[in-house]
Amino acid sequence: MENKGIYYIDFGTQARFVEEIEKMNTEYYLANGKNKKYHIVTYGCQMNVHDSEKLAGMLNAMGYIETENIQEADLIIFNTCSVREHAESRVYGNIGPLKRLKDKKPDLIIGVCGCMPQQVEVAQKLAKLFPFLDIIFGTKSLHKFPQLLYTAITEKKTVIDVSEDEDVVVEGIPTARRQGVSAFVNIIYGCNNFCSYCIVPYVRGRERSRRPEEIIYEIEQLAQNGVKEVTLLGQNVNSYGKDLGNGITFPKLLEKVNEIEGIERIRFVTSHPKDLSDELIVAMRDLEKVCEHIHLPVQSGSTRILKAMNRHYTKEDYLRLVEKLKTNIPDIAITTDIIVGFPGETDEDFEDTLDVCRKVEFDSAYTFIYSKRRGTPAEKMPNQVPDDIKHQRFQQLVKLVEEIALKKNRQMLGKTYEILIDGRSKRNNLLVGRTRTNKVVNVKCPEEFMFKFVNVKILEAAEHWLYGEVI
Repeated sequence: MENKGIYYIDFGTQARFVEEIEKMNTEYYLANGKNKKYHIVTYGCQMNVHDSEKLAGMLNAMGYIETENIQEADLIIFNTCSVREHAESRVYGNIGPLKRLKDKKPDLIIGVCGCMPQQVEVAQKLAKLFPFLDIIFGTKSLHKFPQLLYTAITEKKTVIDVSEDEDVVVEGIPTARRQGVSAFVNIIYGCNNFCSYCIVPYVRGRERSRRPEEIIYEIEQLAQNGVKEVTLLGQNVNSYGKDLGNGITFPKLLEKVNEIEGIERIRFVTSHPKDLSDELIVAMRDLEKVCEHIHLPVQSGSTRILKAMNRHYTKEDYLRLVEKLKTNIPDIAITTDIIVGFPGETDEDFEDTLDVCRKVEFDSAYTFIYSKRRGTPAEKMPNQVPDDIKHQRFQQLVKLVEEIALKKNRQMLGKTYEILIDGRSKRNNLLVGRTRTNKVVNVKCPEEFMFKFVNVKILEAAEHWLYGEVI
């Protein structure tokens, strides 16, 4: 029986606005001989990337076409992140210069969406700082984008929507995925954990699981269109299904996805350590399509700091989980997130973090310097760590993480791995793909190998990439 606090709606409720804007754009094409163009700038995590794919899908349905050149766009959207202060600063810095472009092109539509404007005070600040903005909306209003855009166009005013409705799951939003063989699929929205440093539960809402039949149908459609690898997305995928009451846990969902013909690889992010069950470890071990990689954010190696972070596990708990994973899946790659300089962090606490890195030997780590987030408990905690100490510790951590990553990558030299080629490296124009353990491999091979599985012998190794040749 489904959670009665959640209700499911279909994107079809927006059909009228999609049709009206499509008519306007058709008239524009007939009058000018060209289509209106859009440009989306995305900040943040995979969830934001997938939200931008949905924005692109809606815009395509409304008759716009995408452009990589922001100067020639008729509609510009900034899809924002508020997890780190740096990401917010970049948004403010990039919106301001668009005032000149707006002056030259009065009909240009500029919007800001995502996590930043989901905070009411930030939405108000954006409107005040940049009165030339046309649309400002949060994560919970994404599905209403056609309606908001229609209002902005027809009423010539700034439209702000920071809905607090946390109980909606919207199905059927058109999605414009990049050409390729890999795709993101949302399985659960929101987060219930309220880590003391994190803004996500406030901007993404509480946990809402999609119905399994909707997820399976979406992945079946992707497989029919040539997708071979799916990444299941959620702020905490381990919580999937708890709110549905139908007995479908995350491991059971993996079993269902594993049965879909055409899908060859299954990945997922992110897993909260406190909810990583033995059932999931067994599923990862036994389901042949589930890749041997897990992203398991530790955040800190200090039990004292973990308690202050409201993470609900200890250093020892985390290390026991890692031992279970490695025992059951000997070739598993483990990646993580680590925050340096959380309020009250001492040298001893930081040494605990280094100790966890040495013991686990993470394949890679996203490392962050703690920054205050408005409205979180950590913002007002005493004993904030001075910036110079944060940066000193950060550099020490990065050095250790990269040393371990290089050591682990060098262990792959001379060995052969199955690589799914899914793009081209910006660094050297070689084709690029990933191992099942999510290692990036630059591959010297003919163009016809694009979007295919190939066996590659590893010849070079660096901290963040490998190089190999097709056997």
